[in-house]
Amino acid sequence: MMMNVFDLRQRGFTLLEALVALLVLSIGMLGVAAMQLKALQGAHAAYQRSIASLAAQDAQERLWAAVAAAPGLPPCPSSEVSSIETAWHAHWTDTGGGKKVILPGFTNSTIQHEGGCEFSITVNWDEERLEGGGGSFSYTVRLPETAP
Repeated sequence: MMMNVFDLRQRGFTLLEALVALLVLSIGMLGVAAMQLKALQGAHAAYQRSIASLAAQDAQERLWAAVAAAPGLPPCPSSEVSSIETAWHAHWTDTGGGKKVILPGFTNSTIQHEGGCEFSITVNWDEERLEGGGGSFSYTVRLPETAP
């Protein structure tokens, strides 16, 4: 059987086309993998921000309970803030009894009395997997003043 010159030039071209298609497909799959990684990082950051919001609301509720439990005292006494902050830290970072630390670096979080019945709650956390290295969430709350 005799092959013409055109057939000899075409030999192996299909294999070359398949290899180029495989290269283009693999580059596309790397792009999809990078997008998936960014999506997972964003979802994790959103999860941690939600936890920070819950922690700030918990601090607000602890402050509210302290104000409501002491009627007749001066409204929103600042002397109770340190004990509330200590209990709040213990609740959100307790590693005893099988509990896990929910937000790493949470111990840098603070509750500050701004005067009157206004409090500033700052929730901080560390995250090595994200570019910024951590996050901060500030929450300002004004509780109703109790009548003496």
